[in-house]
Amino acid sequence: MAQQGSPDSSSEECTVLEALPNRAATLICSEHAGKVTELYCTPCLTAVCDECVAGQHADHSTLPLAQAVEQHRVILQERVTAAKTRLPQVTEAQQSLRDIMQQLSSQRNSIEEDIHTAFSELHKTLDVRKSVLLMELEVTYGLKQKVLQSQLDSLLQGEEGISSSCNMTEAALGGGNDAAVLQAHRDVGERLSELACKGLPLQPEENDQLDLLMESEGLRKSIHNLGTIVTTNAVASQTEASGDGLEHCIVGQPASVTITTRDKSGGLCKSGNAIISAEVFTPEGSIADGEIVDNKNGTYEFLYTVRKQGDFSLAVRLYDQHIKGSPFRLNVNSSPDDSPTTTTTTSAANAASTGSSEGGAKRRSAKSPGGGSRSRQRGVRRTGSMFSTPKKKVNPIEDDLIFKIGSKGRNKGEFTNLQGVAASSTGKILIADSNNQCVQIFSNQGEFQNRFGVRGRSPGQLQRPTGVAVHPNGDIIIADYDNKWVSIFSSDGKYKAKLGSGRLMGPKGISVDQNGHVIVVDNKACSVLIFQPSGKLITKFGSRGNGDKQFAGPHFAAVNNNNEIIITDFHNHSVKVFNTEGELLLKFGSNGEGNGQFNAPTGVAVDINGNIIVADWGNSRIQVFDGNGSFLSYINTSADPLYGPQGLALTSDGHVVVADSGNHCFKVYRYLQ
Repeated sequence: MAQQGSPDSSSEECTVLEALPNRAATLICSEHAGKVTELYCTPCLTAVCDECVAGQHADHSTLPLAQAVEQHRVILQERVTAAKTRLPQVTEAQQSLRDIMQQLSSQRNSIEEDIHTAFSELHKTLDVRKSVLLMELEVTYGLKQKVLQSQLDSLLQGEEGISSSCNMTEAALGGGNDAAVLQAHRDVGERLSELACKGLPLQPEENDQLDLLMESEGLRKSIHNLGTIVTTNAVASQTEASGDGLEHCIVGQPASVTITTRDKSGGLCKSGNAIISAEVFTPEGSIADGEIVDNKNGTYEFLYTVRKQGDFSLAVRLYDQHIKGSPFRLNVNSSPDDSPTTTTTTSAANAASTGSSEGGAKRRSAKSPGGGSRSRQRGVRRTGSMFSTPKKKVNPIEDDLIFKIGSKGRNKGEFTNLQGVAASSTGKILIADSNNQCVQIFSNQGEFQNRFGVRGRSPGQLQRPTGVAVHPNGDIIIADYDNKWVSIFSSDGKYKAKLGSGRLMGPKGISVDQNGHVIVVDNKACSVLIFQPSGKLITKFGSRGNGDKQFAGPHFAAVNNNNEIIITDFHNHSVKVFNTEGELLLKFGSNGEGNGQFNAPTGVAVDINGNIIVADWGNSRIQVFDGNGSFLSYINTSADPLYGPQGLALTSDGHVVVADSGNHCFKVYRYLQ
């Protein structure tokens, strides 16, 4: 018999109840046979009979059993109701987790595809280099062998002449016929004298050296450490923000907020690379998005400036979810004297909003192999001064090349992984020199004019310029892949502003439409964003995938006379045309080497007739299509082949300029429109 202890002693025994046969609603006391329990012992939380009350429960307070049951019924119903109110929250949390798991799986699949693609490209690059080396070996061997064989033929011919003349003369001398001797003297005597004095190529005119210099150890080490899987354990519900800029700031003066990422247990995350966004906004929309600085230790700084006075909201999101306390109430004053002396009210208000969340985790960026960088290591040296007016190349095979400029290096007129190309209406060619962190400017004739850019991660500095465009007002607009923003410079290279900070993951190509809006191709986020020069976002479209309105590592953009946007979709091996609202109008191209096919298209330009010119990176060629995507022709590059072309533009005098990235130069070709 099981028993329950009293409040005074856990060793005391109490009653266990059991129902009488055929009397489900009546309980009898197991301590006292046949006794019906009609009371409820409040301290012992059990039903008791009158003998129990007279005995071991004598000093305990009791209630009528029916009253106690009703009270318990009410309490249980309240608890059931309270528990059920959690079900929508649990359902929502489950859906959020499913979304994150689905996105995590999608990210895994996408990165797996990117790894396969990257290493496939490396294999292809190695195979190409192998073919080039084998070809160079055969050419070098052939030249040397030809010289030596020609020398050997001359010696054999000389030997034959000497031997035949000597044999003829010796036969005459040994025959004892005086007439024969006189005849031999007349026929071969002078020839023998010439042969005795004739100069023959007795010394080797070539050598047998053919060596291979293969500096592969550094490459092996690089490959051993190639690629990193980047992630954090940070969660929004534990991540915190602090600093004066969280609650108030001064109009026009920089303010900052420190964001500390934490894991699910509240532990500090000690590495960077978390995806954080922040903005100051009103119900009408965003008024400042600022800049996120990754300290690489699990903390981040949000730096922003607000241009008008008032009360606003400050939202900080980690992986598209509000962090603890977000959105915060932000008071912006016109002067320091107007700043609140205490932050109790704001802090309390912000604390009250702790735990708010908004939406599920959205699709985040996926890695694009190499981030758009396709550096090849076969250098091409150009003879003569790099800064003189280039002369027309004399081609052993006729093609459309007018001239080329550049070799691998860090000086003016030298490049290391040049990427984007732009041409201005004033007769200038602009080159985004990615690994030299600068932009170089030349005339349409190839004369060096200017160079600007300082390496760094602060506004006005360049870390990895990949795209360049010229605004109708003359400003130079540069996409900076590693700084994750777009910088605007004056025509003489003076920094003016930046846009897209906090919104871009890895901008690559850039263009300007007929309204002066800036079109940015976000290679890493697989999207296209359209900004006003002031930085206001107008439109954003695209996501990662192989659908018609999706991209896989998009590279460059161009705008036609109808203000339609043309995008090269690198890993989808196609070119897509959209209107300014992001609606797909046209798609053409497939993977292959035939006419109209691509192996990863990169640079793109449009001529005055609407024809589309595309740099075909993997096939190292330039193709021309009409405005409907039908193949028209190639630009002839056969004499001096391209090697991984990137950006492409039409100069003001009607020629095509292309960044020959693998050869570390740019080339200008004739183009008949």
